[in-house]
Amino acid sequence: MRTHGRESAGFEKRPRRRLTGALLLLGLLIGRVVWAQQDLPEALQEVFRNGVAALKAGNLGEAEKAFLRVLREGGKVGFVHNNLGITYQQQGDHARAIAQFREAIRLQPDYAAPHILLGASLLATGRIPEATRELERAVELQPREVLARLQLATAYKRAHNFPGAVEQYRALCEVAPRDPEYAYQLGTAYLKLAEWSYREIRRLSPRSARAFQVLAENYRAQGRVDVAVRIFQRAAEANPRLPGIHLALAEIHLEQGQTVEARKEIEQELAIVPESVAARVLKGRIASAEPKPQ
Repeated sequence: MRTHGRESAGFEKRPRRRLTGALLLLGLLIGRVVWAQQDLPEALQEVFRNGVAALKAGNLGEAEKAFLRVLREGGKVGFVHNNLGITYQQQGDHARAIAQFREAIRLQPDYAAPHILLGASLLATGRIPEATRELERAVELQPREVLARLQLATAYKRAHNFPGAVEQYRALCEVAPRDPEYAYQLGTAYLKLAEWSYREIRRLSPRSARAFQVLAENYRAQGRVDVAVRIFQRAAEANPRLPGIHLALAEIHLEQGQTVEARKEIEQELAIVPESVAARVLKGRIASAEPKPQ
């Protein structure tokens, strides 16, 4: 996030602790309050500085009093409303926090922090579409801001927008390629996406070749190969021209030493996709496994 002055109370180092939810995120953001000395009247600078210190120390009542005083005495700027919003957020008063973050955004639309915090409060109150819009705006403003993308991924997951969640975790892996947590979250998001895709296939076309194919692959992964073969065959009956079905059957037959059946399936696969490298490689393996004539 962009800072406005010489003190940022934690902006210089990104927290390394894992974020397990919106409230933990907000607790970390307490240490990332913006200090903009040049935007405040000189008489209010010390009051604001005391408010920041109280907020970081968890003295929420004192922080609230300080920030309200700054606003009341002429320091009506975006970052003061943002800090007051954090104070209310930490008190669990999301209604007042939302009002403060909205005012911060009104005064300074390109300030990413209140968009993130507003999104988190909206998530906490179950207002998923509104939260998503704010967090998408935060990502537009600060594409490399980890906290914005983490919260947006959470919003997408809660909205069952699993492709969107995958996109955010992929971006996080690009921003921090050596962080294993983001790679783990990306893998989890891909699993959720696969489950969602299968449910959509079953909902839209429960007897389609793709529905049978996914089911067969699941049985194969479980080691129930005989069941998988029967369902792959049903997939081939549903769509004889679908690539991948005969390839899978050929692989299974080869694993079971059934080279005649494997060759039959791989020839059907190559008739559908003659350019398939995987099919041609498997055809060579089948030829090597076939009994040699005496």
